[in-house]
Amino acid sequence: MPLSTPQQQVADSRARFKVLITGRRFGKTHLCIREICRQATRPNSKVFYVAPSYRMAKQIVWDELKNRLRPLRWIEKINETDLSIKLVNGSIIALRGADNYDSMRGVKLTYCVIDELADIEARAWYEVLRPTLSDTGGGALFCGTPKGRGNWAFDLYTQAGTDQAWSRWQFTTLDGGFIPEEEILQAQSDLDERTFKQEYLGSFETYSGAIYYKFDSEHNVKQQEYDPKAVLHIGADNNVDPHMACVAVKTPTGLHCVDEFAIRGSSTEILCAEIRNRYPSNPITMYPDPAGNQRRTSAGGRTDITIMQNAGFRVLARHRHPPVKDRINAVNSLLCSQAGDRRLTMDPKCRNLIQSLSRQIYKPGTQIPDDGDLSHMADAVGYMVEFLFPVVRNINNTNKPTTNWKVHTE
Repeated sequence: MPLSTPQQQVADSRARFKVLITGRRFGKTHLCIREICRQATRPNSKVFYVAPSYRMAKQIVWDELKNRLRPLRWIEKINETDLSIKLVNGSIIALRGADNYDSMRGVKLTYCVIDELADIEARAWYEVLRPTLSDTGGGALFCGTPKGRGNWAFDLYTQAGTDQAWSRWQFTTLDGGFIPEEEILQAQSDLDERTFKQEYLGSFETYSGAIYYKFDSEHNVKQQEYDPKAVLHIGADNNVDPHMACVAVKTPTGLHCVDEFAIRGSSTEILCAEIRNRYPSNPITMYPDPAGNQRRTSAGGRTDITIMQNAGFRVLARHRHPPVKDRINAVNSLLCSQAGDRRLTMDPKCRNLIQSLSRQIYKPGTQIPDDGDLSHMADAVGYMVEFLFPVVRNINNTNKPTTNWKVHTE
């Protein structure tokens, strides 16, 4: 099956897991069928093609797959009801729908192709398909057109750029070579900018009302060496549930987040103990919610800040909350300044932080941040960033430094 140059790049990759994000009509169905057939050439393999629904799987590839295999005389038996094909070498190719992903549990697979992944529940992969893959070579190809950054497809694409077992590609519709430029130009004039970028450029467009609009997974997420004995700076959001904390080290210009804690059904004491267990000898400075000087989440009336002090941590916190907008502006400025400098970076394993910064939005029609689960880790890093790198305001043309903070020490 001949492939275009971009398709060939994907096919030639030796990565175990491949993530392909494209504009519409790039030619990914052709590539999917080619990969299915190639994987099935190994005797006694079991290869799945998974679409959002059983009906979609049949509509997208079933007839074309059969038409490709018949001239090759590979087919031993076709089951039209089960949408499966047994090949003469003992391999099985089967089409499945992720809308009933529990039905795929316990099936040992050699390979799977997951198409239109943005329309598939993440649990279908993490809980069902991933455990079925053979540990000795079992792999997967993920394909789809993006649907914003509030989708597991975005998280998977981000992960694929940082893991040696993964590779990723992002191509436009025009890159595929199947759609004339004139048609794409017509679509550009017919569609709004966001929809065109998403559907034809294969671009992960941000949520409408994204809070941390300066976050970019390509540039803010990276692995970086650091001194394991360095002073650790930890922003903490001490909710009743969950307790979250973001661990960072200072860089010459900003911060690099190296780890995170997300503990449900916990307490400030447990969070402090977990931090010390993981980092038994590092000097640690905590940056908690300023309300921690009043909030009591323990028996005996101790505050979150006194609990942190008693755990041996240095604690820096403001007397009172700065405006939420100032905290958000401080984070955005560190994510990317007007000059293009990115001074806040994070390790790929900081998944809660990445999700918070890429997904949290304002409540519709307001400038009030949505306070759901996505807010907690963003708040944690925000307390730290705003304290260390505040947005400076000149009031009445004076340059007096702010005094709205206090060092809490034992």
